[in-house]
Amino acid sequence: MNDELQTMLEVRDLTVVFTTDGQEATSVSELNFTLSGGEILGIVGESGSGKSITSMAVMGLLPRAAQVSGSIRFRGEELLGRTEDELRALRGNRVAMIFQDALAALNPVHTVGEQLAEAVRVHAREASRAHLRERAIELLDTVGIPTPEQRVDQFPHEFSGGMRQRIMIAMSIANDPDLIIADEPTTALDVTVQAQIIDVLRRVQERTGCALVFITHDLGVVAGIADRVLVMYAGRKVEEATVDELFYTTAHPYTMGLLDSMPRLDQQRDSPLYSIPGTPPDPTAMPPGCRFAPRCEYAVAGLCDEREIPFIEVTDGHGAACVRIAEVRELRAAGCSTEENRSR
Repeated sequence: MNDELQTMLEVRDLTVVFTTDGQEATSVSELNFTLSGGEILGIVGESGSGKSITSMAVMGLLPRAAQVSGSIRFRGEELLGRTEDELRALRGNRVAMIFQDALAALNPVHTVGEQLAEAVRVHAREASRAHLRERAIELLDTVGIPTPEQRVDQFPHEFSGGMRQRIMIAMSIANDPDLIIADEPTTALDVTVQAQIIDVLRRVQERTGCALVFITHDLGVVAGIADRVLVMYAGRKVEEATVDELFYTTAHPYTMGLLDSMPRLDQQRDSPLYSIPGTPPDPTAMPPGCRFAPRCEYAVAGLCDEREIPFIEVTDGHGAACVRIAEVRELRAAGCSTEENRSR
């Protein structure tokens, strides 16, 4: 379906600002990334990092009060500034989204078959009722729902959480989109079901050749599906790399903290999980310099907390917004404590 060499999505200098009680809150700041056809990009970060706001900006679903600037190009066509009718023709057709809360996204008074049929009918009004039902059954079968001929007539509440998320995936591929954005589709599911959903998404992506943006706060989940990973903190991109490079040659202290907070097989049962000290900054009063500096054990006064930190290329395709990449890696390898680091 897609030319894998073509740039499917290009985001340039995307900035999203909301005004709350007379104060401007910056949710996304000058974000840049590209996505090629057939590629899977994972976007990772804690709550409030700007992941979901980015996805909503791409889909044109932000409230009118949001101040959006920069550029979002889909297959070379600018999306910012398009009318609602133009965006509606795009959504669910060429670009689709999988939401986190499947139960809230599905209509409780209509069968899943009716809702899948509606997703097709919006962009293919000439389709017959028989064709729509057949397509709904085919979609349920594609995402691994057993006995789709019977389950197509059931309501959302008759499905488990994992099955409802499969229905959302089926709805997203109803019109063979070029791009799917999955916004934390595994967050509310247990580990076993998470693995099943990731497997379904991977198979669907391989079968259709679509590009996929997978948003999550869990690096472990991203490792199982993404080709590349973009790490966000306080609205900014702090690191971007292939999955292997991100895990094995980490460059940014925030990414290191996320990796350190993951449970390990060799960890003692009574030892506490690591957590990054401090809290994210107030979006109405972002700190100068690196936004992670107040929480970073490697930050140096006068270097990290005064001027905006540039995004520095580490290797081809791997970059990070840190001016102490080499020193941080050295200190980390030496196992220096916070106090020892700050004295150097």
